[in-house]
Amino acid sequence: MFKQLFYILLALLLALPAQAKVSVEQGYVRLLPPGTPNTAAFMTLNNEADKPVRLVAAASSAAARVELHTHLNDNGVMRMRQVAHIEVPAGGHVQLQPGGLHVMLFDVTPLSADARVPLTLTFDDGHSLRLSLPVREVMGHSAPSRGH
Repeated sequence: MFKQLFYILLALLLALPAQAKVSVEQGYVRLLPPGTPNTAAFMTLNNEADKPVRLVAAASSAAARVELHTHLNDNGVMRMRQVAHIEVPAGGHVQLQPGGLHVMLFDVTPLSADARVPLTLTFDDGHSLRLSLPVREVMGHSAPSRGH
């Protein structure tokens, strides 16, 4: 009887959908000058699972709208563009960084250098990560543009 129960439980566990094991390192939100309505969040996403996972959405109570973005070279001009997802490879990582992939926050409540920004990341396997990212001043990078 015990052996049968063991195999039934094992079969049920194997039948459950596998969720990626995604973690976040070095996450922060860029501090911008007062009155600047938009900013971005940057981080490294690590996927410890043996299958890729896609970041498909992000949300924050500190912003009216949150989108996944990248930078593209448009005839010599770097422009931000929204993307449908950001893939995190199996057993790998992806960096969200200035000048590349990032989470764009629009119409943000005023931020200070000592603030924390709530951010929820949602993945295509149905799981989500709730983060509280510090606001950091970053020198040497221009502010995200208002027009896309």
